[in-house]
Amino acid sequence: MKHNTDLRPCASERRELLRQLGGGATLLGLGGLALPSLAADGSTKQDNTYDEDSILAAATEFFGSTTEGLAKVIEKAFKEQGRPNGYIKGEEASAALTVGVRYGDGHLMMKGGGSARVYWAGPSIGFDAGANASKVFTLVYKLPSVSAIYQRFPGVDGSLYYIGGAGINYQRSKGITLAPIRLGVGLRAGASVGYVHYRREKSYNPF
Repeated sequence: MKHNTDLRPCASERRELLRQLGGGATLLGLGGLALPSLAADGSTKQDNTYDEDSILAAATEFFGSTTEGLAKVIEKAFKEQGRPNGYIKGEEASAALTVGVRYGDGHLMMKGGGSARVYWAGPSIGFDAGANASKVFTLVYKLPSVSAIYQRFPGVDGSLYYIGGAGINYQRSKGITLAPIRLGVGLRAGASVGYVHYRREKSYNPF
């Protein structure tokens, strides 16, 4: 009695083997591609941040007009800090005689969802004497949750810029960065001294 000792795969088995090898090669090839990072909820990091065009459009609508300076300070912030995951649209009242105080309130909006009313107060440097009210549009970076905004944010030394009628400076705490943008008259009280305290409720205590 003869036994079949030919252990080579038949034609259909060879085709199936080649199909499986081809699929494995495709997966290996994809392993070398840069895939988007996923957050805990399955969304990509870019889904939870604003692009530069969206921020410029929102700031232009908020201030009522656009200027070359506004576009440049936003471009500068994106180059230095990346994409923000939130912003605050608000108003400030300030008074100064060389050194003064400012108070503000506004709405925090986060790209990933969530919003809140925010109040803030802090010392300021005034470049002339007097008082004024102005709008301020603040970019918010790496804010993990709405409630994390309620704390003191020290000003970053040397971060104050004036470009074509617009100004921006940075405040930073615990890995979170805020970048307030002001136009025109609001520049007078644009420099932060010490810190700015962001609160849930209005307070006249600047400290």
